[in-house]
Amino acid sequence: MTLLSRRSVLAAALLLARPAQGQNSSPRPEKRVVIKGYDPIAYFVDGRPTRGVPEFTADFDDMTYWFATAKHRDMFVSDPDRYAPQFGGLCTISLSMGQLAEPDPEAWAIADGKLYLFSAKAGVTYFQQQTSSIVTKAAEVWPSLHKTP
Repeated sequence: MTLLSRRSVLAAALLLARPAQGQNSSPRPEKRVVIKGYDPIAYFVDGRPTRGVPEFTADFDDMTYWFATAKHRDMFVSDPDRYAPQFGGLCTISLSMGQLAEPDPEAWAIADGKLYLFSAKAGVTYFQQQTSSIVTKAAEVWPSLHKTP
């Protein structure tokens, strides 16, 4: 049985960790896929959540959106402020309480022409009862929380 020296193990680890020639040595963080890959246009046009596909994507506000069709992607690209979910597609209620939470794509509401998402379906009823106060609170904390990694 051959025993490797500490120096040999370290040298091998460094070789394996080093990027291949021509590759960028600093890793580029992946953009977040909003609404877990669901199509934001479908909420407005079809009135229901629909899964998007990676073939039809668009980037907006440093995030990636998937769409069910090229037509939906084109609609989004022509007016992303209209169709993008509020607060980066995060749970509006959690945000109003100072927390970041990914939504359940099945838990959503459109209010005043804007798409809001929630981490649970029970949030829809709660939001409908207190829309104004929840949106106001979420908007107050959003500027400080949306920059958090």
